[in-house]
Amino acid sequence: MDPALIFAVAGLMAIAAALYTSVGHGGASAYLAIMALCGVSAVTMKPTALVLNLIVAGFATIQYLRAGQFNGRLFLSFAVTAIPMAFLGGRIELPDEIYRPLLGLALGAASLRLLIPSRAMAEREPKPPPLWIAAGAGAAIGMLAGLTGTGGGIFLSPLILLFGWETPRRTSGVAALFILVNSTSGLAGNLTSLRALPSELPWFAGAVLVGAVVGTWLGVNRLPRQRLLQALGVVLVVASGKLLLT
Repeated sequence: MDPALIFAVAGLMAIAAALYTSVGHGGASAYLAIMALCGVSAVTMKPTALVLNLIVAGFATIQYLRAGQFNGRLFLSFAVTAIPMAFLGGRIELPDEIYRPLLGLALGAASLRLLIPSRAMAEREPKPPPLWIAAGAGAAIGMLAGLTGTGGGIFLSPLILLFGWETPRRTSGVAALFILVNSTSGLAGNLTSLRALPSELPWFAGAVLVGAVVGTWLGVNRLPRQRLLQALGVVLVVASGKLLLT
């Protein structure tokens, strides 16, 4: 990449990290979208997104735990099955003609959660899910996370909020740690993919860390973010369309 493009990509990733960490997400789906729009190969996209996820989700996890916004029992009910499945998914290297449509569909699904207002869901009294449902959902999300190079939080949070299993703030804390462990598992499943990491990674890593600092401050301090998430949803729609139509 030329310096101007590196600067632009890093700036977009910093904004994405700030927006995503405000709801406890690592931002992998946004990093993948940005790289897809810039024509980065699938081989490079997947490990790069996971490494950036580790940085962002790790910082977000610490901040949400410190603020007491976490539900350990709910986290474990999903993570026990998600972690091994993310490892298995990470071992599978899909060709571009399969990977890009799959990622496009995943981003499209994620955009729906960001575009649809969630005030009604935020007002419900949370009830924990049956263990068998959480375990099954965790396995499915873990496999999808490993295959697509995301931490799975973008799929887990909407599920929790849709069925009223936890409040939005505590859901953010659960999602942050869930993303951290799944990203680690996904990378462990295919350590050879680390050879494809771009030389620009330090710039991207620094950018997302700055974004994470801003985003977790916004999230923990309960600042408005609904319109920002909807705008980010539009970006994901565009990236999803590009992947599906290319």
